[in-house]
Amino acid sequence: MLYVGLDLSRKRLDWHALAADGGLVGEGASPPDRDGLEHLAREVQREHGGPVLAAIESMTGARFVHDQLELAGWDVRIADAQRAKGIAPLACKTDRIDAWVLAELARRDLVPEIWLPGPEVRGERERARFRIHLVHKRTSLKNRVHAILFQHGLRAPVDDLFGVGGRRFLQRCALPEPWRSNVAASLYLIDVFEEQIETMERDLRRLGAEHRYLQLLMTAPGIGWVLGYTIAAEIGDVGRFATPAKLISYTGLCPRVRQSGQVDRRGALSKHGPPYLRWALIEAAHNAVRCYPPYRALSERQRARLGKQRGGSVAAITIARKLAEASWWMLTRDQPFAPAGARVPLTA
Repeated sequence: MLYVGLDLSRKRLDWHALAADGGLVGEGASPPDRDGLEHLAREVQREHGGPVLAAIESMTGARFVHDQLELAGWDVRIADAQRAKGIAPLACKTDRIDAWVLAELARRDLVPEIWLPGPEVRGERERARFRIHLVHKRTSLKNRVHAILFQHGLRAPVDDLFGVGGRRFLQRCALPEPWRSNVAASLYLIDVFEEQIETMERDLRRLGAEHRYLQLLMTAPGIGWVLGYTIAAEIGDVGRFATPAKLISYTGLCPRVRQSGQVDRRGALSKHGPPYLRWALIEAAHNAVRCYPPYRALSERQRARLGKQRGGSVAAITIARKLAEASWWMLTRDQPFAPAGARVPLTA
């Protein structure tokens, strides 16, 4: 077996190959494109032959490298970057050293491997994530229009500045250049984003109708079909989480904990997990506060104890964790949401 560590950057892929006894077999760099990876696989096969176990840190582009080298016959494992640094902290860090460390972790069978979703789940995630990206861009443009009006002392007489009445008001506004042109360009781009978002939502609704998790997730308070599709796509296969706590930890909604002897320190959220899953659960938590009395009562208690702003944020995170736990139970038992304490028969 040949053990290869791969360190990816935008313009090159450093590699370091070790034999079973830890001896250096070869090292070098290759372009991280399709041709470069094919050449690397052929070169290693020609010079050394035999099976190859490779390790690469999780980052943008790592999955492309994984897929291409797997097609060439390699066994490629994607390592969690944070956990890999915890296993092998370095006093001196370069791309070549990182590649050597990953090769050594592969040789010692210590690669903190992450779960790699299949093409179907990747496609679901990309659809949901790109819709969120477009919504954020649309919101940014709307905020800019509001800011321009505020800068010029103008107040809209309607609640919806981008509806029919709001558009008429914007046309009548006597804004000087270049602000007038900027508002016109922003309105045009907002319309373009609206059209693209509506098209994507139609596709998501059509695809979500056949998703095995979506209908169950939508029974939970605060989770509509858009958030349900996002949560389902980000979770992937719920069977890889042995307990609800594992799924909650995966969301990154747990506080950092530092314990040593009698010292027990709790910090901010770890945020070690998919940011889109975390966003969807917190959005669902805010919705649930408005429509689900037990969660509304929890939010009111936190606001009374910690203040309106901080209490609301703490309550949203707490409810998001509860929704993640409820999602695990719903998906593993194949049962709809039930309030705490309700008697739900186990499936056969």
